[in-house]
Order: sequence, then C-alpha cells, then structure tokens
Amino acid sequence: MTQTRTTRLERGRSALGPALELVHTGQAPTRAVLTAELGVTRATAGAVASELETLGLITVDPHPTAPVGTQGRPSHRLAVNPRGPVALAAQIHADGYRAALVGLGGHLVATAPGCGTVDADPAQVISEVVRTGAQLLSDTGRRCVGAGLAVPSAVAEPEGTALNPLHLAWQAGAPVRDTFSASLAEAGITHAAGGPPVTGFAANDLNVAALAEYRHGAGRGAGHLLVVGTGHHGVGGALVLDGRLHTGSSGLALEVGHLTVDPGGRPCHCGSRGCLDVETDPAALFAAAGRTPSDRDSLLAQAGELIRTEYATDARVRAAAGRLVDRLGLGLAGLVNILNPDRIVLAGLHRALVEADGERLRGVVADRSLWGRSGSVPVLPSALEHSSLVGAAELAWQPVLDDPIGALGG
Repeated sequence: MTQTRTTRLERGRSALGPALELVHTGQAPTRAVLTAELGVTRATAGAVASELETLGLITVDPHPTAPVGTQGRPSHRLAVNPRGPVALAAQIHADGYRAALVGLGGHLVATAPGCGTVDADPAQVISEVVRTGAQLLSDTGRRCVGAGLAVPSAVAEPEGTALNPLHLAWQAGAPVRDTFSASLAEAGITHAAGGPPVTGFAANDLNVAALAEYRHGAGRGAGHLLVVGTGHHGVGGALVLDGRLHTGSSGLALEVGHLTVDPGGRPCHCGSRGCLDVETDPAALFAAAGRTPSDRDSLLAQAGELIRTEYATDARVRAAAGRLVDRLGLGLAGLVNILNPDRIVLAGLHRALVEADGERLRGVVADRSLWGRSGSVPVLPSALEHSSLVGAAELAWQPVLDDPIGALGG
C-alpha cells in the first residue's frame, strides 16, 4: 500500500463502516454516490472502497460507466461480493427450524429446513440447527463472520433468555443465547481455522424480520416502520425507528399479539380472550373456514396456500379471510393511534391477507384510527421470503458494519 493511499485510508477509516452499510443496503451503487453520501473526497472514497474490496466484502467494477442518457464523469459500480463471507442464520418455530447462510445485502446463499417437531429441551433443537448450518458452511466453503438465532419469543436483554415461548414446549426463561453460543463452539464454527468460535446472537423472530424489511425489503426509507406478522402460530410485531429496533428497556417491547380485538373471541395462551395472537394466525384461518390442516406441511405454508388457491373460488375461505382481515385491521388501527408509524409492513399469513384484500384491510385501519384516517398510512406486504432468517443474519453482520477491519481481523 503506498504512503498516499495509506494516508487517505487513515483519513477515511472511520468511514469504512458507514460505507459498507451504504453498499449493504443498496444506497451506494456507485463510487460517486458513495462519495456524496459520505461527504468525503473522491480520493478518500476510492481508498475506502478499495479497502472494503481487499477485505473481500465488496466488488468495485474496474471499468467506470455512466448511465444511459446522462452526462458527467463515469463512476465505478459497487456491489456486495457474491463470493464473500457469510453469516449463519437460524430460525426456530413451532413446526421445526431452518438454517441459512446469508451474505451482505441480505442475499441468501444456502438454506436447509429440518425436523417436524421441536423438543421440549431447547438445547436439542438449537444443537440440530447449528449442525445443519455447519454442514452448509462445509459444503460452500464460506468464511463465517457470526451467527444469529430467531425464536418465537421475546428475548430479554442483557440475559438473552426466551421469556414467553408460548408456542413451544420450552420453559420460560430458557437461556437461548448462551445455548446457541455453546452449540456454535461445539460445532467448531470459527472466524478462521484455529480461531475462536463466532459470536452468537439471539432475538425475537419478528424483531429481526422488521430489521431485514427495513434494510432490504418493503420498509426501506421508512422513518417509523411498524411490522406485524404471523409465525407458524401466533402473531408478533416490531417497530424500527430511524433505522434502530425499538425493543424497550429490556428487549420486551411490541408484544402486539396480545392486543384484544374480540373480547368474546377464542381463548388465548396468555389467559385472555380474542387476542390478535389467536384471532389472526394460521390456526384461526383454518377454524373460521371449517378446514382441517394436514400434517404434510407447516401450518403457515398451508394457510398461505389456502388463500392463494381458494380465496377467489371458495366462499367459506373468502369469508374466513375477511374475518381475519377485520380483526387484523382493528389491531392495526389501535397500533396506529399509539405509535403513529409512517409505514406498516405485514409478514407471514398477514402478507397473504393484504395481498388478497388490501383495500378492505386499509379501509378498516382508516375507519378505526385517527392517524390512519388523516394520514393514509401505507400498509404493504413484506418483500422478503425469509425475513426472519435475513434479520437473524443482520445481528451477526452488525459488528462488521460497525468496524469492518476490527471484526474481520484486518
């Protein structure tokens, strides 16, 4: 490295993390845009981009081009390195688990599902999903920067314990983060050969899904993003404020599944009745439609398929979906009144509902809320197929985004 380039890089080292995040989230497709967004000189931006390329994180097109029909100096295109390092992501839900490798930009490199039932001992399934992830790493030969776990429970901070795994047979307070970290060490998943085990993170599945949608999906550009969605059982929610998850004082905020939307409704696992958790999840759809799900696929997948294939042709399915839409709209209206979001993104089965009858849903939100009526809050389907996995990977990528050289040992 020349002295001039060294000086430029030292001047711009503090910009490495922000630069990587801009490329990671698609906000800096060219070096010219990167220069403008960082507020640095072209030479400093060039040195920063070159260092990120040396670290194997991004690619810099050596042949600068200008968009068709534009004037001015051509600029080098920037992109995440498709062969770069990955984060190991894991999601556990009532019907099993899924492991994945996720690169920068939220790109899924490989995925693998597993098991049809989740053991009452969290260590059992966590160990299984980690071993599955370790096999993916072995098969692809990728370097791992860290690992994230998404679980269907609020995760208390700083303890890393699952406080309310209502849809799993786990005891409240299961030490999911410590168990995950121990499984990573046991599986020998390290940053480099002979190095220490990668760091493991754990969080609520809807929280990390919201982070993924904000950075890579339908939530891009929102200032106050509300995400509500169904898992395989139950309903969760999350709020992203100016790019940061709002998790409350100890990680337990936005338990929206236990908003009452029908006081005389179905009994809820929490002890109440008529909560969003039991009025708008996949089981509620099958019950309202008078259908019995099979054992061949996950309840969430079957519910989505039912709406996609029979909503237009079966009156009972259409009526059942309408019932869920009305209950969901009531819950969203209450959240709009309290939180005043500028965008709502719906995931899981709720994504299928807004795609099937978004006009009806938006009408309920507008009619039953103050800010929905006056501000026309956009209600959108999620854009990511595996948002909780992508979000779990974001937890692992964050230290690299904060300090690329420090995190990767450069």
